[in-house]
Amino acid sequence: MKAFRLDELEAERAANDGAYLQFLRERNMSVGLYALDAGAHDPQNPHDQDEVYFVVSGRASITVGLETTEVARGSVVYVPAGVAHKFHHISEDLRVLVVFSPPEA
Repeated sequence: MKAFRLDELEAERAANDGAYLQFLRERNMSVGLYALDAGAHDPQNPHDQDEVYFVVSGRASITVGLETTEVARGSVVYVPAGVAHKFHHISEDLRVLVVFSPPEA
């Protein structure tokens, strides 16, 4: 078993001065913590993997392809591989668990 605490992951991510911390990588998936502060710009480009976002905290909008929705704590969003997507209008610091399948390259 591998178990993680969000507060420890957030501290590690912040200590490494990055918006993204991959903390689990297995044969069929990888998982990371993505952080964007209120008002930040999301620099993402489409990925070669399917991904699922689970919003742990914060509030923003996300556009996936041509569709836009608001997200907040508890929201889950699926993004197919190769589809353009961005968080925007980030009104509260956003913390998101990201699951990639297959693992992010």
